[in-house]
Amino acid sequence: MIRIRQIKINVNMDSPSLLEKKISQKLKISNRDIIKYEISKRSIDARDKKNILYVYEVDVEIKNEGKVLDRINSSDIFSYVEEKYVFPTTINMMNSRPIIVGSGPAGLFSAYMLASSGFNPIILERGERVEDRINTVEKFFKDNVLDPNSNVQFGEGGAGTFSDGKLNTLTKDNLRCKKVFEIFVECGAPKEILYTHNPHIGTDILREVIINMRNKIISMGGEFRYRSCVTDLKTHKGKITGVIVNNNEEINSNYVVLAIGHSARDTFKMLRNKHVSMKPKNFAIGVRVEHPRSMIDNWQYGDFSKNLGAASYKLTYQTKEGRGVYSFCMCPGGFVVNASSEEGRLVVNGMSNHARSEKNSNSAIVVSVSPKDFGDDLFAGMAYQRLLEEKAYKLCNGVIPVQLYKDFCDNTVSSEFGKITPNTKGSYDFGNIRSILPKFVSDSIIEAMPEFGKKIKGFDRSDTIFLGVETRTSSPVVIERDDSFESSIKGLYPCGEGAGYAGGITTAAIDGVKVAEEIVLSLK
Repeated sequence: MIRIRQIKINVNMDSPSLLEKKISQKLKISNRDIIKYEISKRSIDARDKKNILYVYEVDVEIKNEGKVLDRINSSDIFSYVEEKYVFPTTINMMNSRPIIVGSGPAGLFSAYMLASSGFNPIILERGERVEDRINTVEKFFKDNVLDPNSNVQFGEGGAGTFSDGKLNTLTKDNLRCKKVFEIFVECGAPKEILYTHNPHIGTDILREVIINMRNKIISMGGEFRYRSCVTDLKTHKGKITGVIVNNNEEINSNYVVLAIGHSARDTFKMLRNKHVSMKPKNFAIGVRVEHPRSMIDNWQYGDFSKNLGAASYKLTYQTKEGRGVYSFCMCPGGFVVNASSEEGRLVVNGMSNHARSEKNSNSAIVVSVSPKDFGDDLFAGMAYQRLLEEKAYKLCNGVIPVQLYKDFCDNTVSSEFGKITPNTKGSYDFGNIRSILPKFVSDSIIEAMPEFGKKIKGFDRSDTIFLGVETRTSSPVVIERDDSFESSIKGLYPCGEGAGYAGGITTAAIDGVKVAEEIVLSLK
């Protein structure tokens, strides 16, 4: 196999036939000598707005590979042997079925890998299966009646089910990452996620992927139980022996994967009562901002935006006092959603369908906070989140508070919109979001916005819409684990974003795979 880098094609001219022609030109061979090729990566070079390019990396199988390589002298063309992911095997079996607590990406992928090896996992999910969860959440968006166990945060698929379904990550764990993406594709995700630079699935397609993944796990011997909240752990001499479900049902197991997500606050408290070792961690808080999608698209792609769809951005800034301000969970062509999971508290998030075709693009603009801001107690960060969410709920009687950027700066309640109107799932009303946030957070955002406006023209336009409040950027605690991925209770494996070891769908899924590996390796 030959790998070729830096094949550039104008996005308006892109086609499989032109790509094949470019491959032939790079290798100085005839098209007939190409046996097959696969796209390894495809990114976009948008530095020249008059000539935006796809930049391809491809793996090619050709006739007479050795002779072709001998006559080519280029660092962008070289022999390549693809390395395949291999899940560990064992001839030993478990003395009990493994339990997976939570069916977000970490839980699903841990369950998938264990099921594929014949270990018949039991997946316990406090919320509903995704088909029923969709109806419950849509009813919440319409009527504002919350189900505390089945909502945007809780239920099959985890919080990512109602998101952009973005898969971009900074991980260098290429083998596991590719395996995760291959499983997604097998379960119905677009094949393009295998090679695009910033892959995403979209909430609409992701829901179908989750259903297919569940059915695949069941076909391999897994079992799903919904409306099954783990309310206690069973232990003996420092080892896990099982779980208690819904305060009354006992399920025995010596292997429990704890993939609970970052919003399982009641579970965090139960773990402290069981003396599971945890520590507080940093996270970030702030607001959602909405801009016209056309404005963001034109900034990124200019006249090519019609061909390239909704554009993404990533912004960072450090304030004069050293605070980090950054965009988070950017949702091109999407919605801002009421993502509440507790009565009397309100939090927002972003969500996009695969087409990313809605009128606005949104992202969180958040400020880093640490125990220096909220206190050193284990659950001080969680209390901090709850305080802000309570303020947000009370500010507009349970609906999403909205405010124009200029009025946020002036510390006044908005009375009318400019040229931008909100695109939300869930009702909204005008309110002074600055009254929700700590002063240093508001001041940091106000300082950062003009700097972001220098990078994206119009980002700090006066009618930019702020929506509050964003607090669930990551887990407020870390559930500590050792080199074998076990917690202070042996056999209990903290996993994914809620445990503090991931940040998004891909890294949570990879962590689920790692935990499944460690469980199998423990059997040897």
